[in-house]
Amino acid sequence: MRFNSILFLCVANSARSQMAEGLARQRFGDRVRVQSAGSAPAKVNPFAIAALQELGIDASGHSSKHVSTIEAKDVDLVIMLCAEQDCPVFLGQARRLSWAMPDPDRPREDLGDAERLSHFVHTRDAIAARIEVLAALKDSPPALVPMEFHASIRVPDLGAGARFYSWLLGVQPKEWTHRYVTFVSETLRTNFVLLVDDGLELHQDTLFHLGVELPDRAAVIDAHHRARAAGWVMHKPARTTWRGTPLHELWLKDPGGNLVEIYARLTAGELEEMPADQEAIVLVED
Repeated sequence: MRFNSILFLCVANSARSQMAEGLARQRFGDRVRVQSAGSAPAKVNPFAIAALQELGIDASGHSSKHVSTIEAKDVDLVIMLCAEQDCPVFLGQARRLSWAMPDPDRPREDLGDAERLSHFVHTRDAIAARIEVLAALKDSPPALVPMEFHASIRVPDLGAGARFYSWLLGVQPKEWTHRYVTFVSETLRTNFVLLVDDGLELHQDTLFHLGVELPDRAAVIDAHHRARAAGWVMHKPARTTWRGTPLHELWLKDPGGNLVEIYARLTAGELEEMPADQEAIVLVED
């Protein structure tokens, strides 16, 4: 993701967008221009100032601004934080993200100062966590162009699993052995969700590995070099394997330690080059 300037928006520019501005300034420093604004600006909420002060961020000099004062040409990314009301309209071609979250001030509730501040702290931390993801995505390495997404899971009963997933996915297995069942769907769209590790015990861990298919051997070798340049953890270097399903493959580990296979299927000509001992051939010497 490429951006050099961010605009945070909410209606009053008094709480959510002000905390987002302070947090983003602390996170990005001089690398990114950070602004906030609203359609009906009010004064900066003192609880927002207090919540930021807990992290050593001084927002006492912040002021609420009207969205019309922001130059559209100077903004690359607009992040809207409104939940209960429509966010301000901002003209321009900047990319837009919605981080909708409730107003932490809860004006219709009769709350004491400590309880009200706790809601601001909760919102502050939620915004900070999203900014951490945004920071990680900024200037990310050039992406691969995968042709297929692959996920393998373990099941205790292969037959029962085959019956369930043929129903769930709407396709019959393409092939199976005594050790695996393969489903291939040309029309299925993938909705893949990453969940935060909340520290709770996992009672069932069935993930074997994830994977993406690339078009050919050269693409797998290129992915190897890209992975090295990006600093990803290399589990096995790019190689050609012959046992099981012959593949050009590269194995990485994601930041959580999950195995990820990047692979390409062999052409008919490449299959004819299979060595007698079927030992894997390393494609890249680091």
